[in-house]
Amino acid sequence: MMPITMAKAGESVPIRKITGNDATRRHLAELGFVVGECVTVVSQIGGSMILSVKDSRIALDKAMANRILI
Repeated sequence: MMPITMAKAGESVPIRKITGNDATRRHLAELGFVVGECVTVVSQIGGSMILSVKDSRIALDKAMANRILI
């Protein structure tokens, strides 16, 4: 497993694990980042990533994105 920050733009990958404390995992789950869901990396700009999940585009900073393992 590796963090989603290692994925290339345009790559669609399934989520294998979400790390972090309960509040962090709950927040990511509310945004649609749940184990088994496919996520597409739209772009990486500076310290942020834009991810597409469940027909939504969501921007996450690198620290939060590193909690999503693929």
